[in-house]
Amino acid sequence: MKSTYQTKDFWAGCVYVAIGLAAILIAQDYKMGTAARMGAGYFPRVLSGLLMLIGLASILRAFLQPGEKVERIQLRPMLLIVGSTLIFAASVRYLGTVIAVPLMGLLAASASRMFRIAVPALVGLALLTAFCTIVFQMGLGVPLPILGSLFGG
Repeated sequence: MKSTYQTKDFWAGCVYVAIGLAAILIAQDYKMGTAARMGAGYFPRVLSGLLMLIGLASILRAFLQPGEKVERIQLRPMLLIVGSTLIFAASVRYLGTVIAVPLMGLLAASASRMFRIAVPALVGLALLTAFCTIVFQMGLGVPLPILGSLFGG
């Protein structure tokens, strides 16, 4: 018989509660406002509260019914995914989105044992890059260079 503390429901709930608590602590100095006139802290606190409720429900569920056991943590995929995000953040100003986005995508995708560089993967990266450029830079006006300072952008 496996312990409740070894189930995915239990640990997912703990993560949700921890993230919710962290967000509430971060937003504690923001003005709350009202539902009609929301302050800067209203939205983060409401979402954090909802996230914590979902987490508590998940923890409760772990105690009420058997769940799937947590498998051994795979460090390589976790490091590749987190690392790809950090490399994107560190390189986007210098390389621009047209290079940083596909670089991040390739690094993150390489975390999967099934990933192979093939035409469909490259087409997907090109579409992702175009989508990010159109939505974030042209649509939302996020101040990231299309071509970075390394290329004179």
